Amino acid sequence: MIRLQRNSLRRRLIWQLLLFQAGFLVLFVVAFVAYLIGAKDGGALVDPEITEIAARAITRDDTGNLAIVETSELVAMRASAPDLWFVARSDKGEVVQYGPVPALYKNFGDILDRITFADIRDNLNSYFLSAVIRNVKSNAGNLTVMGKGNLLSMTFVVVVLSNLLTIPILGVLALITVFAIPFIVKRGFADISNVAAQAELIDIDSRGRRLSDQGVPAEVRPLVEAINRALRRLDEGYERQQRFILDAAHELRTPVAILQTRIEGMPESDFRSRVLADAARISALSEQLLDLQRIDKTTTTFKPVDLTSLCETVVADLAPIAIAGGYQLALLARDNRSHVMGDEGALQRVLTNLVQNAIQHAGRRGTIWVKTSGPGLIEVSDEGPGVPDGERERIFEPFHRVQLTDRGVGLGLNLVKQIVARHNGSVTVGESASGGASFRVTLPIATPH
Repeated sequence: MIRLQRNSLRRRLIWQLLLFQAGFLVLFVVAFVAYLIGAKDGGALVDPEITEIAARAITRDDTGNLAIVETSELVAMRASAPDLWFVARSDKGEVVQYGPVPALYKNFGDILDRITFADIRDNLNSYFLSAVIRNVKSNAGNLTVMGKGNLLSMTFVVVVLSNLLTIPILGVLALITVFAIPFIVKRGFADISNVAAQAELIDIDSRGRRLSDQGVPAEVRPLVEAINRALRRLDEGYERQQRFILDAAHELRTPVAILQTRIEGMPESDFRSRVLADAARISALSEQLLDLQRIDKTTTTFKPVDLTSLCETVVADLAPIAIAGGYQLALLARDNRSHVMGDEGALQRVLTNLVQNAIQHAGRRGTIWVKTSGPGLIEVSDEGPGVPDGERERIFEPFHRVQLTDRGVGLGLNLVKQIVARHNGSVTVGESASGGASFRVTLPIATPH
């Protein structure tokens, strides 16, 4: 059975349908009962229980003939209905009578074998001729009994019969509503569920995707169309923002390069060093912004990349910078070379940013290790202060810095995370053996052909 949430539209529809059906049925029954009571056709009705009591009172004597025994229930009914009487006929044509049988019915015993069921009502208030005929079984055999005992009020009869009719119908309708309607409603909402599934797939990396209105009910289509228009506006706004960032990053490159050249021509001083470092930060920011844009726009086909060769290249390029910063830069590669599917240039930027991050934050001492410690696995670890537990997720957010005094701009690790994510990999940070930071990049290995 379908489980319905508290504010579910399906739940409201089901309950409303159930209440409507129940209300309609109750109104119909009330109107029907009122009509029958108002009609007053046929007067009082004889309680058919007299035929059962009579059948139990009829037995056979020692000679095999029908006989009537004054049973306790017969005596009790006669006390409540002094004019009680009955006529009974067996399958063999035997007839017995009991009580003041009306003269009109005295000879009915001869034809009772031709009647199996009847309710006779007398219009006169005495109800003298009211009677009931039923075919019943007894110890004396099958009997057809005609008789009169207690009278039933027509109002009581109508109410009982209407209840007997209403309760089963209401139960059937309730079962249909509870079990069948949820299935029908679910099928009707299937296309809406498909739209919801499509919406779940839309994120920042799937811009341009729209919700399909194929098969969507006309009542819901305006909502789907409004969502598609909102998605289009978001895409357009995102594109405008990205174009602005790209243009700004491009425009920064030339003036920053000119600024760095002019600063480098200044006499050596602490001021020159600080300004040159600030200019380098601006240059790094513009380059990282451009890298982010290139990642967002690129549709490069992935090719097998030798991780060991990639690490050797990056370590060789950055070794002078690391040594100038007070570090030793070491490569520990596996004997078996590991290949992954990816963009070699983008993966070089990943490793470069991780090593530069270590150079910047490891306290200008110790060794920075670059390891290919497993298939599709690169580790960059240092001997610095490490990354606090509470910051290990946030450091990958754009422009986030653990300390405000950090010289970086907070885009390098975000760039790493985005590139690795586009390669269907993962990047995490933990603690190295010496207590420093240890960044671990895991990439899907290339399958040999």
